Amino acid sequence: MKVLVIGSGAREHAIAHTLLRGASVDEVTVAPGNPGMELDEGIRTLQLNPSNQAALIDFVRNNDYDWVFVGPEVPLIEGIVDAFKEAGIKAFGPSKAAAQIEGSKDFAKQLMERHGIPTAAYRTFDDLASAMLYVQEHGAPIVIKADGLAAGKGVTVAMDEDTAIAALNDIFVDHRFGSAGAKVVIEDFLDGQEFSLMSFVNGTEFWPMPISQDHKRAYDDDKGPNTGGMGAYSPVPQIGDDVVQQAIEMIVKPTVEAMVAEGTPFTGILYAGLIATQDGPKVIEFNARFGDPETEVVLPKLTSDLGAGITAILNGETPEFTWDEDNATLGVVLASDGYPGEIVKGAHIPQIATDADSHVYYAGVARGDDGLVANSGRVLLVEASAPDLAAAQRKVYGILDAVNTEGMFYRHDIGAKALKA
Repeated sequence: MKVLVIGSGAREHAIAHTLLRGASVDEVTVAPGNPGMELDEGIRTLQLNPSNQAALIDFVRNNDYDWVFVGPEVPLIEGIVDAFKEAGIKAFGPSKAAAQIEGSKDFAKQLMERHGIPTAAYRTFDDLASAMLYVQEHGAPIVIKADGLAAGKGVTVAMDEDTAIAALNDIFVDHRFGSAGAKVVIEDFLDGQEFSLMSFVNGTEFWPMPISQDHKRAYDDDKGPNTGGMGAYSPVPQIGDDVVQQAIEMIVKPTVEAMVAEGTPFTGILYAGLIATQDGPKVIEFNARFGDPETEVVLPKLTSDLGAGITAILNGETPEFTWDEDNATLGVVLASDGYPGEIVKGAHIPQIATDADSHVYYAGVARGDDGLVANSGRVLLVEASAPDLAAAQRKVYGILDAVNTEGMFYRHDIGAKALKA
């Protein structure tokens, strides 16, 4: 089969790489991709904008691609799956209506409220004065979220009122997140261990993946601003199987059933960002696609054929997904200096030595005069598999510590919570 993957980050690199590992897919093109992906044998890139629906449709039609995998949230929320469907092209991902579960936090909160899906108590505001009054009456800690898409950076966990007020000013006065900040969702603070539970979904049927844990803060010891994610690992030993099963039964199952019941059936990858509280697992957020960097540590655990599984879903058949339960995976993001604020582009990307149990997934890179250079915030992710998390952690840091990362930085404590547990 020939598959087109839409997107340009390490997530899409991992998807393309995993598709090619299976026997069913022999050709993958990533649009627009990045030049680092081309170091992976078999992956081609195509300079087409993910928002250019007409050009993508023409390319698929003219080149006999079997189906399309839509990686990032923006084209999903713009309705690219609907456009492909109208053109008679199979695409794996939710419709524009279903993608609202990520596109609007208020939509997701209302859905959960109507269907009794456990999440933090909340209020939604569309003006600064009302939001500030609520914060002053409610007190801290409290969580401030821009309603729309903010590339993982629109959330402030405010441990005091001053931080909460500053976050509201960022959204409503400085318009830091543009139209994504037209509304704000203010939530109660939840305490506990966070984890990510992703599932392949087709209407009311779903197939959960192994859980993982992301690290959102920029710096060691969970300090600094929120980012799109600085690393992840799987499994998450401090989250018991009983908690995962509870999350599947109390959160994933009723959510996909609610989407069907409300006329917005979901097909694709449903990402549940969860927190294990004393009262059981609760939803922090939903995404309408694979998480990043969670994808880069979960897909290496897949032992079945990804392309065959997705083809089955697209054909209305029952897929087979099997996972490596014996080994651990861990990935660390290398980011440009200044990320997630004013980034400094242009750092030289060193040659990174890997083996059969490790991989580099490229994200924000471009061609320079002498190889690849950093061209965005998150540059790449190094992932390793090993018999346990400690060994996977040692392997990844052994790889990163051996190269010159001048002009870039990475956290040195990915997986530390699990190893302390």
